[in-house]
Amino acid sequence: MDGTLLPFAGAAPQFDDEANPLLAGLSPVHGRRLAALSCDLVWATTWMAEANEVLAPRLGLPQLPVVDWPDEDDDDGRLHWKTRHLVEWAARRQFVWVDDEITDADRTWVAANYTSPALLHRVDPRRGLTDADYSAIAEWLMKNGLAA
Repeated sequence: MDGTLLPFAGAAPQFDDEANPLLAGLSPVHGRRLAALSCDLVWATTWMAEANEVLAPRLGLPQLPVVDWPDEDDDDGRLHWKTRHLVEWAARRQFVWVDDEITDADRTWVAANYTSPALLHRVDPRRGLTDADYSAIAEWLMKNGLAA
């Protein structure tokens, strides 16, 4: 969420929220663009249930499934702490993971350990999701037979 839908470079304020200044950069346009993707959306964020409580209404999104992170950290120093758990959660389904902390180590590990197509798409945390990111995701969905 942070760095993906909530860019760190201070996007133009969309909401006035003194409780969480990061929310000022949340653009409702993202809700429409995410909903238009031909895939099932899931929150895979440390916001967990708060993503549905705080972000979904501001984005105009319905309540979405939430990946429940394990209590223990699966960080071996090479992979992002979410990588192995997201692969397990995807359960052999095709999936797209959009995050600002994905590295080549994560891509290499998923390619070697996951048999279904997966796109690990890194977003620049200073800008968040851009037109180019949405295009890359839509192109991957189409290439993998998931486009409407």
